[in-house]
Amino acid sequence: MSRLSICLVGLDNLPVLAPEFRAQAVGGESVQQTLLARALVRRGHQVSMVTADCGQHDAMVRDGICVYKAYRPAAGIPLLRFIHPRWSGLWSALARADAQLYYTSCAGMHVGLLALFCARHGRRFIFRCASDTDCDPARLLVRYARDRWLYAYGLRRAHAILVQSAAQAHSLAQRFGLTSRVAGMLAEPAPPAARRDVDVLWTGNIRRVKRPERVLELAAGLRYATIHMVGGPVPDEQGLYQQIRAAAERHPNVLFHGHLPYWEARAMYGRARLLINTSDAEGFPNAYLQAWMLGVPVVTFSDPDGVIDCHGLGEVVRSPLAMAAAVRRLLGDPDELAALGARCRAYMRQEYAGERILAPYLAAFEELIRGPPDARQLIAGGGPRV
Repeated sequence: MSRLSICLVGLDNLPVLAPEFRAQAVGGESVQQTLLARALVRRGHQVSMVTADCGQHDAMVRDGICVYKAYRPAAGIPLLRFIHPRWSGLWSALARADAQLYYTSCAGMHVGLLALFCARHGRRFIFRCASDTDCDPARLLVRYARDRWLYAYGLRRAHAILVQSAAQAHSLAQRFGLTSRVAGMLAEPAPPAARRDVDVLWTGNIRRVKRPERVLELAAGLRYATIHMVGGPVPDEQGLYQQIRAAAERHPNVLFHGHLPYWEARAMYGRARLLINTSDAEGFPNAYLQAWMLGVPVVTFSDPDGVIDCHGLGEVVRSPLAMAAAVRRLLGDPDELAALGARCRAYMRQEYAGERILAPYLAAFEELIRGPPDARQLIAGGGPRV
């Protein structure tokens, strides 16, 4: 494969790449973009990133990745700041990166702005769906109509689209009429083993779609179990964060950590006996991979492409009562818990070898470099490409 010049656009990536910026919040796709960037560097490609301006030097280099800063998230005058510094700052950073290929993920206005930049400058870009909600215009987690329009505009002009699961590919084909290919999640090496002093772990940003109140309902029925919650607020749901934090303090068996830096949050998985996921909508959570790498089964409402049921990596439930019953049973049966943990480790060893996971990404990048100039030639078609 020829040497690529690729820029990954993720405004929240810097705290994952550079631990000194740990105060900034991150999401799962920030982890995925950073792991992908490091994997590409190891294979000799020229890799850059565009991130938010968190006070870092422009064009700082970390792990072989050159980081260009776009804008400070809070800078500018409301309404006018969409043009400057957000649009202008993003385009300026993209131009300084000067890459052959641009890669971004998560629904938002940045997808449309990147599409406009690439059209103007004759560059290619790839979009990756980071959640099931990215594949359905009726469920987008995007606040403003302008930004939803920009997302749809950019999505339709992507030169290729990657998804996390076959279910996402099907939804994207049905809802947007666009084809895509499945590219699996990247996983990083497990942190050192720790003492298992957390019965149940929940991680995620505190937002309604994650249903954090279900954790507190679980705690009320399992008073003997220690439950740890890790997650910070999101800008539009600060009130919910305060409500959940106050409610958690009324449960003696719940420890609410709030926001933890990525590196500290990652260490929590090694302390857990079970991971729970209470979300109504997900993609393929990074948390699953981090837990399974350490032999921690998952009890969840969300099972992307049925991998948990198929491989015995935990238990999939359909109601809060069923979740409570599953957690109670597993915590009370050390042998079953150990067997599930062993299957989790074996699954990760078999399915998440680096070259196997990276192959779909590299194939998509190579096709874009060598492929036709018209984006729609690459994404048009009758059904999902999986």
